[in-house]
Amino acid sequence: MDIFELMRKDGHEQIIFNYDKETGLKAIIAIHNSTLGQTFGGTRMVNYASMEEALRDAIRLSKAMTYKCATADEDKGGAKAVIWGDPKKDKNEAFLRAFGRFIDMLNGRFVTGADLNVTAMDGSVMGRESKFIVAKPKEEGSSGSTGPITAFGIYKGLKACARFLWKTENLESKRIAVQGLGAVGEPLLGYLKEGGLKIVATDVNEETLQRLKKEYRFKTVKPHAIYEAECDIFCPCATGGILNDQTIPKLKCKLVAGSANNQLEDEERHGRMLHERGILYAPDYIINAGGVIQVIDEIQGYNPDRVRMKTERIYDRLLQIFQIAKKEGILPLEAANRYAESRIQEISKIKRLHVPK
Repeated sequence: MDIFELMRKDGHEQIIFNYDKETGLKAIIAIHNSTLGQTFGGTRMVNYASMEEALRDAIRLSKAMTYKCATADEDKGGAKAVIWGDPKKDKNEAFLRAFGRFIDMLNGRFVTGADLNVTAMDGSVMGRESKFIVAKPKEEGSSGSTGPITAFGIYKGLKACARFLWKTENLESKRIAVQGLGAVGEPLLGYLKEGGLKIVATDVNEETLQRLKKEYRFKTVKPHAIYEAECDIFCPCATGGILNDQTIPKLKCKLVAGSANNQLEDEERHGRMLHERGILYAPDYIINAGGVIQVIDEIQGYNPDRVRMKTERIYDRLLQIFQIAKKEGILPLEAANRYAESRIQEISKIKRLHVPK
């Protein structure tokens, strides 16, 4: 594996490997682009099959963070941290504090918070070693879980998608298949119920699925069957890479819009497959930006009203992206990428003009 070639291909600035011999901590921090400002991205912990798999995840997710920050009109760059280990066995105080020390060594170049298999309480422990850890428990003066605001942004995005597809933002009686009822999927159920949608859902945690079924009264299917559910909207709210050669032919929807990151296994090929099947794809890093907006706002001094106002703009941004895609005859994700790259280039020009001579 040529790491420098991987960095050149996707435009990464820096990749940092971290190892702590006392705790066995292995972590990778990928900094993609700092043009817009201080870099930001979550930290996830996964028991990867190999170093190469961990590295590719960090590279892929950090680039997505650059685009997410850019399209959310935030002045932050994109980065990501991945911890290679078993979250059920390896995490302890020393392990988490070791990671916090690595973050602190970057002296603010990278700010991070909880992501997959890393909790707000984990962030609290990491935060003992660094002030550059955000999204900790509310009791510590943090903004708390990003799930609810992300769910709000998803719902606003669904309304925008409906307006573009069906000429009305009214979602009543639309059938939606929700994959994953975790930090975002669960609060999203409340919005869907309020909007009058007909819900079918699944989750790998059967206990969670049955608990929420009693509360919200929706139909359930086994995880493997969610792709074939009869629906208008497929809403992935679990892991990434789930839209691929095997799953896309099974879909029976007109719209894919959800909170999972990097839903397309291959952006170009699988985005094209969806398009050829007449399925509109809402670029994930635009529709799921609510959580990032909240955490970035926390860096400057958390204001929930400001966060909600910014998250509401997801509606207009999606409509803008869909219109660009339609006008230029390109895929929505390509239109979103161009928008992000254009903003980064324009800000880069402004910064060059103001460099002291």
